[in-house]
Amino acid sequence: MNHAIVRLPSPALIHGISTAGLGEPDYDLALRQHHGYIKALKSCGLSVTILDADSRYPDSVFIEDVALCTPRCAVITRPGAISRRGETEGMREVLGRFFGSVEEITGPGTVEAGDIMRVDSHYYIGISERTNSHGADQLIRILNENALTGSTVALRTMLHLKTGVNYLDKNTILVTGEFLSHPTLQPFNRIEVDPEEAYAANSLFINGTVLVPAGFPKTRQKIESAGFPVLQVEVSEFRKLDGGLSCLSLRF
Repeated sequence: MNHAIVRLPSPALIHGISTAGLGEPDYDLALRQHHGYIKALKSCGLSVTILDADSRYPDSVFIEDVALCTPRCAVITRPGAISRRGETEGMREVLGRFFGSVEEITGPGTVEAGDIMRVDSHYYIGISERTNSHGADQLIRILNENALTGSTVALRTMLHLKTGVNYLDKNTILVTGEFLSHPTLQPFNRIEVDPEEAYAANSLFINGTVLVPAGFPKTRQKIESAGFPVLQVEVSEFRKLDGGLSCLSLRF
């Protein structure tokens, strides 16, 4: 993994979609935390492309949802949240700088890439309120055409698949909530995240290091005990908008 794309938060961030019940985000603090996030990506060896803030779309800082970047192509998604669909504008030009092939999900399909977990050349696609079966079928076809594979995972309560499960390395997943007993995930080695630290299930493996949200000591200790170096990153203001570490970047 060599590159990341991020989008700066705008002051409109305070109007973003949220079910967290943690209060309104502090824009100035969010901006500082975003700078810290970029620094963490760079410390993991990534070259970071920084896109300007877009005040038209309060949630646009969560750039992961608008595209999937694979080793063979990029796919522009079609977000399930109607208020976010305009966020894909301009992404073809941005992704075209890095990818020879840029595909796109079309209606009635919806896909948000927070519902997509990559394990080597296979992609697990969560069927959720934001990603529907039409979108998943389109995505699997695109993956197959590019010598990659995909399969679906039904969600019951989680916002996105990667809200509750994330692949690290060495056949190991970080998992919590409804995914603890999910049959699809049983073949993996598991680091189980306690319910009170469920937010930390959205940790991010990059080039040998796991980025973990600050403030979740039990999860950090479990990841370190499994042999993974850990780097803590402050993202409290993005948590208030249902966003996690993976949501804030495209990585490839």
